[in-house]
Amino acid sequence: MKILILFDIDGTLLYSDKVDSRCFAASYGSIFGRPFPTIDWSRFPAVTDHVIFRTAFHAHFGRYPTTGERERFEEHYLGALTQVRGKDPGISREVPGAVALWHRLAEDPNYTIGIATGGWQRPAAIKLAHVGIPPNPPYAAYANDMHRREDILQRAITLAQAEHPIHRVVYVGDALWDLTTTRAMNIPFLGVRLAGDHATLQRHGARRVITDYQDQNAFFAHIHALLEED
Repeated sequence: MKILILFDIDGTLLYSDKVDSRCFAASYGSIFGRPFPTIDWSRFPAVTDHVIFRTAFHAHFGRYPTTGERERFEEHYLGALTQVRGKDPGISREVPGAVALWHRLAEDPNYTIGIATGGWQRPAAIKLAHVGIPPNPPYAAYANDMHRREDILQRAITLAQAEHPIHRVVYVGDALWDLTTTRAMNIPFLGVRLAGDHATLQRHGARRVITDYQDQNAFFAHIHALLEED
C-alpha cells in the first residue's frame, strides 16, 4: 500500500513573486482590450484558471468565452510565461528543497506523487520544467475543464488509484483555498508558507505548516504525524 502525496504548484513547489499572475492579467488586456479586474484570486468564485478567466470575461462582455477565445488567450499567456523566463530565468524559483524532495519521493516505493493544481496544464508544464520538475507527471489534474478544486484533486487521486494500491492521500499546498478544499474532502493537509507566515494557515485550522523542504526528515515526520492524527 502506498501514500499518495499531491502537490499544488504556485507557492508550493515554486514561486515567481506574482510575475505569473501579472502575465495572466496582461495577456487578458492585450487580447480583449479590457483591464483585468484583480490578481487577488481570492475574489473569484473558485480559484482555478478556468473560473478566473471565465468570470472576468463574463463581467466584461455579458457572456462566457468561446473555445477559440479561451485558446487565443492561453496561447498569449504561454508566450508571456516563456518570455519572462527567457529574459530573467531567476524570476521563477523552486521553493527551497522542492526539486530534491520530488525526486526522492519519486524513487521511494512507499510513495506515489502527483500534481493537483488550479492552473491549466500547459502553463503548469512551463513552470514545472523551468525549475527542474517533470513537466507532465502521470498523476496530475488541472483546471482545463473543471470549475471546482475538489474535482481536480479527485481526478488526480483516481488516476493514481488506477495504477497503485493507494492507502492514504496527503495534499501539500500554500493557500487558504487549498486548505478549505482538503477539509471538504477530509484529506490531510500540509501547508507551505515560504515567507514563514505559518499563522496565515494555522488560524484557519491547518495543523501543520512548513516553510520549505530543505529538512526532508521534518517533511516526512509531518506527513506521518498528519496520517496518525487524522
